[in-house]
Amino acid sequence: MSAEKTIELNGKAYPMLADGEYDCIILGTGLKECMLAGLLSKKGMKVMVLDRNNYYGGECASLNLDELYKKFDKEESEKAKKKLGNSRDYCVDLIPKFIMSCGKLSDILYITGVTNYLEFQCVDGSYVYSGKTKQTSKMPTTPDEAMKSPLLSIMQKLKFKSFLTALSHFEIPGEDGVDSDEDVPLNRMTMRELYKKYGLDENSQAFTGHAMALQLNDDYLDEPATDIVKAIKLYGYSVNAYGKSPFIYPLYGLGGLPEGFSRLCGLNGGVFILNHDIDSIEYEDGKVAGVVSQGQAARAKMLIGDPSYFSEELMKKTGKVVRSICLLDHPIESVDGAKSCQIIIPASQVEKAGYKKRESDIYVSCVSYKHKVCAKGIYIAIVSTTVETKKPEKELEPGIDLLGKIIDRFDSVVTTYRPRSTTKKSNVFITTSYDATSHFETVADDVLAVYKQVTGEHLDLHVNRDEDDEDEE
Repeated sequence: MSAEKTIELNGKAYPMLADGEYDCIILGTGLKECMLAGLLSKKGMKVMVLDRNNYYGGECASLNLDELYKKFDKEESEKAKKKLGNSRDYCVDLIPKFIMSCGKLSDILYITGVTNYLEFQCVDGSYVYSGKTKQTSKMPTTPDEAMKSPLLSIMQKLKFKSFLTALSHFEIPGEDGVDSDEDVPLNRMTMRELYKKYGLDENSQAFTGHAMALQLNDDYLDEPATDIVKAIKLYGYSVNAYGKSPFIYPLYGLGGLPEGFSRLCGLNGGVFILNHDIDSIEYEDGKVAGVVSQGQAARAKMLIGDPSYFSEELMKKTGKVVRSICLLDHPIESVDGAKSCQIIIPASQVEKAGYKKRESDIYVSCVSYKHKVCAKGIYIAIVSTTVETKKPEKELEPGIDLLGKIIDRFDSVVTTYRPRSTTKKSNVFITTSYDATSHFETVADDVLAVYKQVTGEHLDLHVNRDEDDEDEE
Protein backbone atom coordinates (compact mmCIF):
# COMPACT_ATOMS: atom_id res chain seq x y z
CA MET A 1 0.00 0.00 0.00
CA SER A 2 1.48 3.37 -1.06
CA ALA A 3 2.31 5.98 1.56
CA GLU A 4 -0.08 8.88 1.98
CA LYS A 5 1.01 11.90 -0.04
CA THR A 6 1.87 14.95 2.02
CA ILE A 7 2.34 18.69 1.58
CA GLU A 8 4.79 20.69 3.68
CA LEU A 9 3.88 24.16 4.93
CA ASN A 10 6.14 26.05 7.33
CA GLY A 11 8.14 22.90 7.99
CA LYS A 12 5.11 20.79 8.91
CA ALA A 13 3.80 17.91 6.81
CA TYR A 14 0.06 17.61 6.16
CA PRO A 15 -2.02 15.10 4.20
CA MET A 16 -2.43 16.44 0.67
CA LEU A 17 -5.69 18.24 -0.15
CA ALA A 18 -6.79 17.32 -3.69
CA ASP A 19 -3.76 17.67 -6.03
CA GLY A 20 -1.77 19.51 -3.38
CA GLU A 21 -0.28 22.34 -5.47
CA TYR A 22 -2.09 25.10 -7.35
CA ASP A 23 -1.39 28.41 -9.04
CA CYS A 24 -4.28 29.93 -7.11
CA ILE A 25 -6.55 28.90 -4.26
CA ILE A 26 -9.85 30.77 -3.98
CA LEU A 27 -11.85 30.91 -0.75
CA GLY A 28 -15.61 31.19 -1.17
CA THR A 29 -18.07 30.58 -3.99
CA GLY A 30 -19.65 34.04 -4.05
CA LEU A 31 -20.18 35.57 -7.48
CA LYS A 32 -16.91 37.52 -7.46
CA GLU A 33 -14.87 34.49 -6.40
CA CYS A 34 -16.53 32.21 -8.97
CA MET A 35 -16.05 34.80 -11.72
CA LEU A 36 -12.34 35.00 -10.90
CA ALA A 37 -12.11 31.20 -10.72
CA GLY A 38 -13.63 30.92 -14.18
CA LEU A 39 -11.53 33.72 -15.70
CA LEU A 40 -8.23 32.50 -14.23
CA SER A 41 -8.80 28.85 -15.13
CA LYS A 42 -9.75 29.91 -18.66
CA LYS A 43 -6.41 31.72 -18.79
CA GLY A 44 -4.65 28.44 -18.01
CA MET A 45 -4.09 28.73 -14.28
CA LYS A 46 -4.54 25.70 -12.01
CA VAL A 47 -7.31 26.71 -9.59
CA MET A 48 -8.88 25.19 -6.49
CA VAL A 49 -11.95 26.72 -4.81
CA LEU A 50 -12.86 25.98 -1.18
CA ASP A 51 -16.09 26.95 0.58
CA ARG A 52 -17.15 26.42 4.18
CA ASN A 53 -20.78 26.13 3.06
CA ASN A 54 -22.39 23.11 1.43
CA TYR A 55 -23.90 25.26 -1.33
CA TYR A 56 -22.64 27.64 -4.02
CA GLY A 57 -23.11 31.40 -3.93
CA GLY A 58 -22.00 32.64 -0.51
CA GLU A 59 -23.65 36.02 0.02
CA CYS A 60 -25.02 35.80 -3.54
CA ALA A 61 -26.88 32.54 -2.98
CA SER A 62 -30.54 32.07 -3.89
CA LEU A 63 -32.47 30.16 -1.20
CA ASN A 64 -35.71 28.23 -1.15
CA LEU A 65 -38.35 29.27 1.35
CA ASP A 66 -37.33 26.79 4.06
CA GLU A 67 -33.67 27.85 3.76
CA LEU A 68 -34.67 31.52 3.92
CA TYR A 69 -36.63 31.11 7.16
CA LYS A 70 -33.81 29.02 8.65
CA LYS A 71 -31.14 31.57 7.73
CA PHE A 72 -33.05 34.39 9.39
CA ASP A 73 -34.03 32.20 12.35
CA LYS A 74 -37.73 32.79 11.76
CA GLU A 75 -40.77 30.53 11.72
CA GLU A 76 -43.26 30.72 8.88
CA SER A 77 -46.73 31.55 10.16
CA GLU A 78 -49.72 29.46 9.08
CA LYS A 79 -51.12 32.50 7.29
CA ALA A 80 -47.86 32.96 5.35
CA LYS A 81 -47.73 29.23 4.48
CA LYS A 82 -51.17 29.41 2.87
CA LYS A 83 -50.19 32.43 0.76
CA LEU A 84 -46.62 31.49 -0.15
CA GLY A 85 -47.06 27.83 -1.10
CA ASN A 86 -44.28 25.29 -1.62
CA SER A 87 -40.72 26.02 -0.51
CA ARG A 88 -39.27 24.44 -3.65
CA ASP A 89 -40.96 27.07 -5.84
CA TYR A 90 -38.65 29.75 -4.43
CA CYS A 91 -35.17 31.01 -5.30
CA VAL A 92 -34.87 34.10 -3.11
CA ASP A 93 -31.75 36.22 -3.66
CA LEU A 94 -29.94 37.34 -0.52
CA ILE A 95 -28.47 40.34 -2.33
CA PRO A 96 -30.56 42.36 -4.81
CA LYS A 97 -28.75 42.96 -8.09
CA PHE A 98 -29.71 43.40 -11.74
CA ILE A 99 -27.39 43.08 -14.75
CA MET A 100 -26.87 46.09 -17.03
CA SER A 101 -27.59 44.61 -20.46
CA CYS A 102 -24.61 46.36 -22.09
CA GLY A 103 -22.51 46.60 -18.92
CA LYS A 104 -19.29 44.96 -17.82
CA LEU A 105 -20.82 41.87 -16.21
CA SER A 106 -22.84 41.26 -19.37
CA ASP A 107 -19.60 41.51 -21.38
CA ILE A 108 -17.83 39.05 -19.06
CA LEU A 109 -20.75 36.61 -19.28
CA TYR A 110 -20.58 36.85 -23.05
CA ILE A 111 -16.83 36.48 -23.63
CA THR A 112 -16.61 33.51 -21.26
CA GLY A 113 -19.61 31.70 -22.75
CA VAL A 114 -21.40 31.55 -19.39
CA THR A 115 -24.48 32.94 -21.17
CA ASN A 116 -24.85 29.44 -22.66
CA TYR A 117 -25.69 28.06 -19.21
CA LEU A 118 -28.30 30.66 -18.26
CA GLU A 119 -31.52 32.18 -19.54
CA PHE A 120 -32.20 35.87 -19.02
CA GLN A 121 -35.28 38.05 -19.05
CA CYS A 122 -35.52 41.81 -19.38
CA VAL A 123 -36.54 43.71 -16.25
CA ASP A 124 -39.83 45.50 -16.94
CA GLY A 125 -38.77 48.97 -15.88
CA SER A 126 -36.22 51.22 -14.20
CA TYR A 127 -37.79 53.96 -12.11
CA VAL A 128 -36.76 56.94 -10.03
CA TYR A 129 -38.63 58.45 -7.09
CA SER A 130 -39.49 62.14 -6.87
CA GLY A 131 -39.75 63.50 -3.34
CA LYS A 132 -41.72 66.52 -4.52
CA THR A 133 -44.55 64.53 -6.12
CA LYS A 134 -44.04 61.37 -4.01
CA GLN A 135 -44.35 59.35 -7.22
CA THR A 136 -42.14 56.96 -9.14
CA SER A 137 -41.60 57.47 -12.86
CA LYS A 138 -39.50 55.89 -15.56
CA MET A 139 -36.22 57.68 -16.12
CA PRO A 140 -36.35 59.42 -19.52
CA THR A 141 -33.50 58.35 -21.80
CA THR A 142 -34.43 60.06 -25.08
CA PRO A 143 -35.30 63.66 -25.96
CA ASP A 144 -38.91 62.63 -26.69
CA GLU A 145 -39.25 60.87 -23.32
CA ALA A 146 -37.82 63.94 -21.60
CA MET A 147 -40.65 66.08 -22.97
CA LYS A 148 -43.27 63.68 -21.55
CA SER A 149 -41.66 62.92 -18.19
CA PRO A 150 -43.60 63.91 -15.03
CA LEU A 151 -40.25 64.08 -13.23
CA LEU A 152 -39.39 67.40 -14.87
CA SER A 153 -40.86 70.89 -14.89
CA ILE A 154 -41.75 72.49 -18.24
CA MET A 155 -38.46 74.44 -18.36
CA GLN A 156 -36.42 71.45 -17.24
CA LYS A 157 -38.00 69.26 -19.91
CA LEU A 158 -36.57 71.56 -22.56
CA LYS A 159 -33.17 71.76 -20.89
CA PHE A 160 -33.00 68.01 -20.28
CA LYS A 161 -34.01 67.36 -23.90
CA SER A 162 -31.15 69.62 -25.00
CA PHE A 163 -28.77 67.80 -22.64
CA LEU A 164 -29.74 64.33 -23.95
CA THR A 165 -29.52 65.49 -27.57
CA ALA A 166 -26.02 66.86 -26.99
CA LEU A 167 -25.04 63.77 -25.01
CA SER A 168 -25.81 61.49 -27.94
CA HIS A 169 -23.20 63.35 -30.00
CA PHE A 170 -20.49 63.56 -27.34
CA GLU A 171 -17.33 61.67 -28.19
CA ILE A 172 -15.21 60.48 -25.29
CA PRO A 173 -11.74 62.11 -25.20
CA GLY A 174 -8.89 59.63 -25.42
CA GLU A 175 -11.01 56.85 -26.94
CA ASP A 176 -10.75 55.82 -30.58
CA GLY A 177 -8.37 58.70 -31.22
CA VAL A 178 -10.90 61.36 -30.28
CA ASP A 179 -9.44 64.62 -29.00
CA SER A 180 -11.11 66.84 -26.43
CA ASP A 181 -13.99 68.93 -27.79
CA GLU A 182 -13.08 72.55 -27.13
CA ASP A 183 -16.74 73.51 -26.75
CA VAL A 184 -17.43 70.73 -24.23
CA PRO A 185 -14.02 69.57 -22.91
CA LEU A 186 -15.27 66.58 -20.90
CA ASN A 187 -11.83 65.69 -19.58
CA ARG A 188 -11.25 69.23 -18.31
CA MET A 189 -14.62 70.00 -16.74
CA THR A 190 -16.48 68.55 -13.77
CA MET A 191 -19.93 67.04 -14.00
CA ARG A 192 -21.22 69.98 -11.97
CA GLU A 193 -19.92 72.32 -14.68
CA LEU A 194 -21.48 70.20 -17.43
CA TYR A 195 -24.87 70.27 -15.72
CA LYS A 196 -24.56 74.05 -15.33
CA LYS A 197 -23.74 74.44 -19.02
CA TYR A 198 -27.08 72.84 -19.92
CA GLY A 199 -29.05 74.45 -17.10
CA LEU A 200 -30.07 71.28 -15.25
CA ASP A 201 -31.48 71.97 -11.79
CA GLU A 202 -30.87 69.97 -8.60
CA ASN A 203 -33.69 67.50 -9.28
CA SER A 204 -32.61 66.81 -12.86
CA GLN A 205 -29.03 66.37 -11.68
CA ALA A 206 -30.12 63.90 -8.98
CA PHE A 207 -32.19 61.83 -11.40
CA THR A 208 -29.42 61.81 -14.02
CA GLY A 209 -26.48 61.13 -11.72
CA HIS A 210 -28.14 58.52 -9.52
CA ALA A 211 -30.72 56.80 -11.75
CA MET A 212 -28.79 56.87 -15.05
CA ALA A 213 -25.10 57.16 -14.15
CA LEU A 214 -25.77 54.99 -11.05
CA GLN A 215 -23.53 57.06 -8.78
CA LEU A 216 -23.59 56.13 -5.10
CA ASN A 217 -23.47 59.70 -3.74
CA ASP A 218 -22.89 63.28 -4.90
CA ASP A 219 -19.08 63.11 -4.80
CA TYR A 220 -19.17 62.57 -8.57
CA LEU A 221 -20.31 66.17 -9.13
CA ASP A 222 -16.80 67.51 -8.64
CA GLU A 223 -15.05 64.75 -10.59
CA PRO A 224 -14.15 64.89 -14.32
CA ALA A 225 -17.26 64.57 -16.47
CA THR A 226 -15.83 61.94 -18.83
CA ASP A 227 -16.62 58.80 -16.81
CA ILE A 228 -20.09 60.04 -15.85
CA VAL A 229 -20.97 60.78 -19.46
CA LYS A 230 -19.80 57.27 -20.39
CA ALA A 231 -22.03 55.83 -17.66
CA ILE A 232 -25.07 57.80 -18.86
CA LYS A 233 -24.47 56.72 -22.46
CA LEU A 234 -24.11 53.09 -21.30
CA TYR A 235 -27.50 53.36 -19.58
CA GLY A 236 -29.04 54.60 -22.83
CA TYR A 237 -27.42 51.85 -24.91
CA SER A 238 -28.66 49.25 -22.43
CA VAL A 239 -32.25 50.55 -22.61
CA ASN A 240 -32.12 50.48 -26.41
CA ALA A 241 -30.94 46.86 -26.36
CA TYR A 242 -34.27 45.59 -24.98
CA GLY A 243 -36.61 48.58 -25.05
CA LYS A 244 -38.07 48.32 -21.54
CA SER A 245 -35.21 48.97 -19.13
CA PRO A 246 -31.41 48.73 -19.08
CA PHE A 247 -31.44 45.61 -16.90
CA ILE A 248 -31.73 41.86 -17.37
CA TYR A 249 -32.11 39.12 -14.76
CA PRO A 250 -31.46 35.34 -14.86
CA LEU A 251 -34.39 32.96 -14.56
CA TYR A 252 -34.28 30.99 -11.29
CA GLY A 253 -32.39 33.76 -9.50
CA LEU A 254 -28.90 35.16 -9.13
CA GLY A 255 -27.58 31.90 -7.66
CA GLY A 256 -27.25 30.69 -11.25
CA LEU A 257 -24.45 33.21 -11.89
CA PRO A 258 -21.82 31.75 -9.51
CA GLU A 259 -22.89 28.26 -10.60
CA GLY A 260 -22.35 29.22 -14.25
CA PHE A 261 -18.83 30.52 -13.60
CA SER A 262 -18.13 27.45 -11.45
CA ARG A 263 -19.02 25.30 -14.42
CA LEU A 264 -16.65 27.33 -16.60
CA CYS A 265 -13.87 26.79 -14.05
CA GLY A 266 -14.59 23.05 -13.88
CA LEU A 267 -14.46 22.73 -17.66
CA ASN A 268 -10.99 24.29 -17.53
CA GLY A 269 -9.66 21.91 -14.89
CA GLY A 270 -10.65 23.78 -11.72
CA VAL A 271 -11.45 21.88 -8.53
CA PHE A 272 -14.29 22.79 -6.14
CA ILE A 273 -14.53 21.48 -2.58
CA LEU A 274 -17.60 22.51 -0.57
CA ASN A 275 -18.36 22.07 3.13
CA HIS A 276 -14.68 22.54 4.03
CA ASP A 277 -13.70 24.91 6.84
CA ILE A 278 -10.35 26.70 6.63
CA ASP A 279 -8.11 25.92 9.62
CA SER A 280 -5.38 28.40 8.71
CA ILE A 281 -3.77 30.44 5.95
CA GLU A 282 -0.03 29.76 5.91
CA TYR A 283 2.73 32.22 4.97
CA GLU A 284 6.42 31.67 4.22
CA ASP A 285 8.88 34.58 4.00
CA GLY A 286 6.02 37.09 3.99
CA LYS A 287 4.22 35.47 1.05
CA VAL A 288 1.18 33.25 1.15
CA ALA A 289 2.20 29.60 0.85
CA GLY A 290 -1.09 27.72 1.08
CA VAL A 291 -4.02 26.75 3.28
CA VAL A 292 -4.85 24.07 5.81
CA SER A 293 -8.42 22.79 5.64
CA GLN A 294 -9.78 20.12 7.98
CA GLY A 295 -6.28 18.84 8.64
CA GLN A 296 -5.29 18.66 4.97
CA ALA A 297 -3.15 21.17 3.09
CA ALA A 298 -2.52 22.57 -0.36
CA ARG A 299 0.12 25.00 -1.58
CA ALA A 300 -0.55 27.96 -3.84
CA LYS A 301 1.33 30.90 -5.32
CA MET A 302 -1.55 33.23 -4.56
CA LEU A 303 -4.79 33.36 -2.61
CA ILE A 304 -8.11 35.06 -3.41
CA GLY A 305 -11.12 35.21 -1.12
CA ASP A 306 -14.06 37.12 0.23
CA PRO A 307 -13.61 39.15 3.45
CA SER A 308 -15.22 36.52 5.69
CA TYR A 309 -12.17 34.25 5.32
CA PHE A 310 -9.60 36.77 6.55
CA SER A 311 -8.66 38.42 9.83
CA GLU A 312 -9.72 42.03 10.35
CA GLU A 313 -6.15 43.37 10.33
CA LEU A 314 -6.03 42.60 6.60
CA MET A 315 -9.15 44.65 5.92
CA LYS A 316 -10.65 48.05 6.51
CA LYS A 317 -14.29 48.57 7.48
CA THR A 318 -16.13 50.71 4.95
CA GLY A 319 -19.52 50.88 6.66
CA LYS A 320 -22.69 48.84 6.89
CA VAL A 321 -25.49 47.88 4.51
CA VAL A 322 -29.08 47.19 5.58
CA ARG A 323 -31.33 45.03 3.41
CA SER A 324 -34.93 43.93 3.77
CA ILE A 325 -36.31 41.02 1.74
CA CYS A 326 -40.09 41.45 1.50
CA LEU A 327 -42.55 38.86 0.18
CA LEU A 328 -45.68 40.37 -1.42
CA ASP A 329 -48.84 39.03 -3.03
CA HIS A 330 -49.19 42.03 -5.34
CA PRO A 331 -47.03 44.15 -7.66
CA ILE A 332 -45.65 47.47 -6.43
CA GLU A 333 -48.51 49.86 -7.08
CA SER A 334 -46.44 52.83 -8.22
CA VAL A 335 -44.80 50.99 -11.15
CA ASP A 336 -47.94 50.31 -13.21
CA GLY A 337 -48.18 46.61 -12.36
CA ALA A 338 -44.65 45.76 -13.55
CA LYS A 339 -43.66 42.16 -12.78
CA SER A 340 -40.08 43.32 -12.18
CA CYS A 341 -38.45 46.68 -11.62
CA GLN A 342 -35.72 48.75 -10.07
CA ILE A 343 -36.60 51.93 -8.17
CA ILE A 344 -33.89 54.35 -7.10
CA ILE A 345 -34.74 56.88 -4.41
CA PRO A 346 -31.98 59.52 -4.65
CA ALA A 347 -30.85 60.78 -1.25
CA SER A 348 -31.79 64.33 -2.25
CA GLN A 349 -35.40 63.23 -2.73
CA VAL A 350 -35.80 61.56 0.67
CA GLU A 351 -36.09 64.76 2.73
CA LYS A 352 -38.35 66.34 0.11
CA ALA A 353 -40.77 63.45 0.64
CA GLY A 354 -40.94 64.19 4.37
CA TYR A 355 -38.43 61.67 5.67
CA LYS A 356 -35.25 62.32 7.61
CA LYS A 357 -32.41 63.78 5.55
CA ARG A 358 -29.76 61.29 4.41
CA GLU A 359 -26.62 61.09 2.28
CA SER A 360 -27.06 57.70 0.57
CA ASP A 361 -29.58 56.55 -2.01
CA ILE A 362 -32.18 53.88 -1.27
CA TYR A 363 -32.62 51.01 -3.75
CA VAL A 364 -35.69 48.88 -4.39
CA SER A 365 -35.60 45.82 -6.63
CA CYS A 366 -38.54 43.57 -7.40
CA VAL A 367 -38.85 40.23 -9.22
CA SER A 368 -41.73 37.79 -9.41
CA TYR A 369 -43.07 34.44 -10.49
CA LYS A 370 -42.42 35.52 -14.09
CA HIS A 371 -38.72 34.91 -13.34
CA LYS A 372 -39.33 31.46 -11.81
CA VAL A 373 -38.13 32.60 -8.38
CA CYS A 374 -41.39 32.25 -6.43
CA ALA A 375 -44.90 30.84 -6.53
CA LYS A 376 -47.45 32.28 -8.96
CA GLY A 377 -48.87 35.60 -7.78
CA ILE A 378 -45.96 36.30 -5.42
CA TYR A 379 -43.44 39.16 -5.71
CA ILE A 380 -40.05 39.46 -4.01
CA ALA A 381 -39.00 43.04 -3.26
CA ILE A 382 -35.68 43.90 -1.65
CA VAL A 383 -34.98 47.34 -0.20
CA SER A 384 -31.39 48.30 0.61
CA THR A 385 -29.24 51.26 1.56
CA THR A 386 -26.01 52.25 3.25
CA VAL A 387 -26.45 52.54 7.03
CA GLU A 388 -26.16 56.08 8.42
CA THR A 389 -27.84 55.86 11.84
CA LYS A 390 -28.27 53.55 14.83
CA LYS A 391 -31.69 52.49 13.51
CA PRO A 392 -30.84 50.90 10.14
CA GLU A 393 -34.23 49.32 9.44
CA LYS A 394 -35.96 52.70 9.89
CA GLU A 395 -33.71 54.12 7.16
CA LEU A 396 -35.46 51.82 4.68
CA GLU A 397 -38.88 53.40 5.31
CA PRO A 398 -39.05 55.45 2.07
CA GLY A 399 -38.61 52.22 0.10
CA ILE A 400 -40.72 50.00 2.36
CA ASP A 401 -43.61 52.48 2.15
CA LEU A 402 -43.75 51.96 -1.63
CA LEU A 403 -44.40 48.23 -1.27
CA GLY A 404 -47.85 48.12 0.30
CA LYS A 405 -48.90 45.16 2.44
CA ILE A 406 -46.08 42.69 3.17
CA ILE A 407 -46.63 38.95 3.82
CA ASP A 408 -43.28 38.53 5.56
CA ARG A 409 -40.04 40.46 5.89
CA PHE A 410 -36.43 39.44 6.48
CA ASP A 411 -34.02 42.18 7.65
CA SER A 412 -30.24 42.04 7.76
CA VAL A 413 -27.44 44.47 8.59
CA VAL A 414 -23.94 43.55 7.43
CA THR A 415 -20.58 45.23 7.90
CA THR A 416 -18.76 45.95 4.65
CA TYR A 417 -15.00 45.72 4.09
CA ARG A 418 -12.32 46.43 1.57
CA PRO A 419 -8.78 44.99 1.64
CA ARG A 420 -5.83 46.99 2.90
CA SER A 421 -3.32 47.69 0.14
CA THR A 422 -0.60 45.74 1.98
CA THR A 423 -2.29 42.38 1.26
CA LYS A 424 -1.08 42.44 -2.35
CA LYS A 425 2.55 42.25 -1.18
CA SER A 426 1.85 38.81 0.28
CA ASN A 427 0.00 37.63 -2.87
CA VAL A 428 -3.32 37.70 -1.03
CA PHE A 429 -6.19 39.34 -2.91
CA ILE A 430 -9.42 40.05 -1.04
CA THR A 431 -12.62 41.06 -2.80
CA THR A 432 -14.68 43.92 -1.42
CA SER A 433 -18.04 43.43 0.28
CA TYR A 434 -21.22 43.85 -1.76
CA ASP A 435 -22.62 47.38 -1.60
CA ALA A 436 -26.23 48.53 -1.33
CA THR A 437 -26.75 49.15 -5.05
CA SER A 438 -29.26 47.10 -7.03
CA HIS A 439 -26.96 46.60 -10.02
CA PHE A 440 -23.76 44.67 -10.76
CA GLU A 441 -21.52 47.41 -12.18
CA THR A 442 -19.54 47.85 -8.94
CA VAL A 443 -19.22 44.04 -8.66
CA ALA A 444 -17.73 43.83 -12.15
CA ASP A 445 -15.33 46.69 -11.37
CA ASP A 446 -14.00 44.80 -8.34
CA VAL A 447 -13.56 41.56 -10.30
CA LEU A 448 -11.71 43.36 -13.10
CA ALA A 449 -9.44 45.11 -10.56
CA VAL A 450 -8.51 41.84 -8.83
CA TYR A 451 -7.97 40.14 -12.20
CA LYS A 452 -5.53 42.92 -13.15
CA GLN A 453 -3.69 42.59 -9.81
CA VAL A 454 -3.38 38.81 -10.16
CA THR A 455 -2.44 38.58 -13.85
CA GLY A 456 -0.89 41.98 -14.52
CA GLU A 457 -3.23 42.29 -17.51
CA HIS A 458 -6.51 44.04 -18.23
CA LEU A 459 -9.31 41.67 -19.24
CA ASP A 460 -10.24 42.42 -22.84
CA LEU A 461 -13.99 43.05 -22.94
CA HIS A 462 -14.07 44.34 -26.51
CA VAL A 463 -16.02 41.68 -28.38
CA ASN A 464 -18.25 42.29 -31.38
CA ARG A 465 -21.40 40.35 -30.48
CA ASP A 466 -22.97 40.92 -33.89
CA GLU A 467 -20.04 39.22 -35.65
CA ASP A 468 -20.18 36.27 -33.28
CA ASP A 469 -23.93 35.93 -33.81
CA GLU A 470 -23.40 35.86 -37.58
CA ASP A 471 -20.79 33.11 -37.20
CA GLU A 472 -23.26 30.97 -35.24
CA GLU A 473 -25.95 31.19 -37.92
